[in-house]
Amino acid sequence: MAEEEACNDLVVEIEYYNHRICTPAWTIIEQRIRFVDVTYIIRGSAEYMINGEKVTASAGDLLCIQAGSLRSAASHPDNLMECYSVNGRVSDVSGKEMEMPLPLLTQIGMQQDIINLYQDLNATWLLRDPGYVMRARALYMIILHRYFQLILYKDYAKNHDNRIQKVLRYIINHYSEPLTVSGMAEMAGLSSLYFGNFFRQETGLTFKQYLTSIRLNHAEDMLASGEYNVNEVAEACGFPDIYYFSKIFKKNRGISPSMLIYSGKK
Repeated sequence: MAEEEACNDLVVEIEYYNHRICTPAWTIIEQRIRFVDVTYIIRGSAEYMINGEKVTASAGDLLCIQAGSLRSAASHPDNLMECYSVNGRVSDVSGKEMEMPLPLLTQIGMQQDIINLYQDLNATWLLRDPGYVMRARALYMIILHRYFQLILYKDYAKNHDNRIQKVLRYIINHYSEPLTVSGMAEMAGLSSLYFGNFFRQETGLTFKQYLTSIRLNHAEDMLASGEYNVNEVAEACGFPDIYYFSKIFKKNRGISPSMLIYSGKK
């Protein structure tokens, strides 16, 4: 998926950050911006003019104005805007400037987890402790990832139920062990039947599909390193035997595990 690849290569720099609480006189004079402006409105509204197009941004909207755009704005005196705004350069990993892969205006609603991240960013930016620029950039990348989930990767947009989150964390740390639906259901405090349906509802996968996916991802990393043979990888990743592992790996990756080891050594 082209958009996903673009997001994976994205690198950001923060040139300006502001938790803005508008006054009745607040305006942005018309100018062509050299940065990308990403603004999340959490209260009120404002009128923007972007490349000659009138855009009304209201609470729950995410505004993404690309570098090179002609931008101006003014507040609504009777409905003053509060927002979090980050301006900065966006490039790929080679340093080539790129567009932020987000629409101009998207209604994402009030996302408390994102607001919490902005509050952390706000504290980091204002305290200016040693290394604050790196921490601010890291927080902004997490915020952008949440935007991409909500807008580009809609199947993964939801925040999982706490019981399922607990199970997912356990799987990540214990994928090599013989995990079962009944064991995970007991951990979540649910019946096995309800857990199975609930897990699929929350993740889009059955428990077995999810566990196999995690195991295969770890197996792929181990094989690509060239440091382990197929038997060692199968055992380390929780597959019951090498034949089953080879069959599942080839079905999902299109090549045999041994072929990946060979390509990794080349």
